Amino acid sequence: QVQLAESGGGLVQAGGSLRLSCAVSGSIFGINAMGWYRQAPGKERELVARIFSAGVTNYADSVKGRFTISRDNAKNTVYLQMNSLKPEDTAVYYCNVIRLGRDFWGQGTQVTVSS
Repeated sequence: QVQLAESGGGLVQAGGSLRLSCAVSGSIFGINAMGWYRQAPGKERELVARIFSAGVTNYADSVKGRFTISRDNAKNTVYLQMNSLKPEDTAVYYCNVIRLGRDFWGQGTQVTVSS
């Protein structure tokens, strides 16, 4: 099993920044990818950013140039640096890990961007 512990959400004004963290513990061998998804009220959960074991990253078009995903292998932690936040970024953000073909999810952290 894999356990994910997210932190770093909160309330910020438009144009501000936040950094989300997700500490991964448990059976970390075989993790293929780590990423962040978000779900706004009334909308489906969507991929925000993902980083693969080889270091390749991909981003949703809506966050390219504003968000950066990174990881610290020594700390088994993945980060999402969010800059130039917009009200439409408001959502619950979920950490996701893919390990040996299985998805694991964090409990979610609320990000609210005020205009």
